[in-house]
Amino acid sequence: MKKLILIFCILTNLTAFAQRAVPELWGHRVHDEAHILSQTTVDNLEVMLQAHEDSTTNQIAVLIIPSLNGDVLEEYSLRVAHDVWKLGSKNNDNGVLLLIAVDDRKMRIEVGYGLEGVLTDAVTSRIIRNEIAPRFRDHQYDSGVTSGVQAIVTAIKNEYSAVDNASEEDTLQVEMNWKERLLIGAFIFGILGIFTALGLFVQGCMGWFLYAFLIPFYAVFPMVVFGVTGGIVVLGIYAIGFPIVKILMSKTEWGKRMATKMNNTNRSGGSGWSSASGWGSGSSGRSSGGFSGGGGSFGGGGSSGSW
Repeated sequence: MKKLILIFCILTNLTAFAQRAVPELWGHRVHDEAHILSQTTVDNLEVMLQAHEDSTTNQIAVLIIPSLNGDVLEEYSLRVAHDVWKLGSKNNDNGVLLLIAVDDRKMRIEVGYGLEGVLTDAVTSRIIRNEIAPRFRDHQYDSGVTSGVQAIVTAIKNEYSAVDNASEEDTLQVEMNWKERLLIGAFIFGILGIFTALGLFVQGCMGWFLYAFLIPFYAVFPMVVFGVTGGIVVLGIYAIGFPIVKILMSKTEWGKRMATKMNNTNRSGGSGWSSASGWGSGSSGRSSGGFSGGGGSFGGGGSSGSW
């Protein structure tokens, strides 16, 4: 047992060591550890962000690193903004972090709870695509970071209205990587699959009621994973395929046996359809600190992108 505990402690320490370190604030709002910005740009951004904080109490910071060193962009961003820098005030949760990993060609705008109403996922995604990424592709880092920060400040004032040239499908997917789409897709289609199977085997009106009931879910959720075009294809397959499969299965011996088992199960269990409230609201802890940050909280709002 002692050996197992020792091994666990060693692995825990190695995991913590493998995580990329978060630099100290040292009273600065702009940290360019990749050295891609001119000193003039850094100074101008410091003045701009200081003036914005003085007039609004919002805390906006910029961190530019050479690489994530294998860390997940979103996890590292939250660790910087929430755990270490504690951006935003504790009462208003009005912090924002612009994180850029140069060698990975990735960036993220992390938004505190209090600013998610104006800096929505869609708005931050447009800022990345329209203001920062095009300039970074041309190696205009000073211009890209400056334009991104200015757009964030403007969006907080509800004055950002850049024309979005991206397709509706790109906007809907909000820069999800393949791992996120895979996990979300497995969850969504796991739930939909269960109710779809019930609809196929349950006889009578209940089966067709489930078919109609699931149509709105098939119309919305697959678009989150596959985009607009893929979502429409999935909806079409369900809308056309379900009735065909249900009718064909009702004529096969296996389908009849499954339907009989389903009906017997419903009768033996009394009411075959029950509901339980599995959704609840939890409380989010608040951290404290100084700017230093003021102890604002973050819940993953914002967007990620690349160039």
